[in-house]
Amino acid sequence: MSLSLQALARQLEQAIRDSEPFRELKQAYEDIRRDEAAYRMFANFRDIQLRLHEKQMRGAAILPDEIEQAQKAMALVQQNAKLARLMALEQQMSMALAEVQHIAMKPLEELHRSMMEGD
Repeated sequence: MSLSLQALARQLEQAIRDSEPFRELKQAYEDIRRDEAAYRMFANFRDIQLRLHEKQMRGAAILPDEIEQAQKAMALVQQNAKLARLMALEQQMSMALAEVQHIAMKPLEELHRSMMEGD
C-alpha cells in the first residue's frame, strides 16, 4: 500500500476512534464488563457464536440443538438492557463501517463498470 493510502487509513482509524458512535460503543462494553451477570451472558453468547462460526467455516453441519441453544442465548441477551444496547450500537457501527467500505470501493466499481461498458 502506498504511504499516502496508509496515512489516510490511519487518519480514518483515528476518526473512527474519536467518533461519538465508537465512544458510545466503548462505554457500552465497559458497562457490561462491570456487570458480572451481563458479562457472563455476553461471554456465553459470544462463545456459542464462535463455535457455530468455526463449524460453518469448516463446512460442518450445525445441529438443530445448537441452533436452539444459540436462539435461547440470543433471547436472553436481548432481554438484558445493557446487552441489547450494546448490540444496537454494534449494529450502528457496523452499518457506518459498511458505508465507509462502500465509498472506498467506488473507484474499483467504476473501473469494473467502465470495463464492462467497453464491450
